[in-house]
Amino acid sequence: MLLQVKDSGELVKILEIQELLDPNNDVVHAKDQEGQEEQQPESFKKENLVFPSGEVLPRCWLDADYRHDNA
Repeated sequence: MLLQVKDSGELVKILEIQELLDPNNDVVHAKDQEGQEEQQPESFKKENLVFPSGEVLPRCWLDADYRHDNA
């Protein structure tokens, strides 16, 4: 799965989808997709990632307590 870094707009390939879906993980491991060479894995904070369309990640991927509305 490809996601985009909010600030730079660069695309990154998520290595473990389960890591992305788990709301208890705030960091995912991904590879930068720039250039033709295979890049080394890096850590990215999920809060800094969006879908390539610009849409934010689902709250249930980011917040383990998403069902408890504090408002």
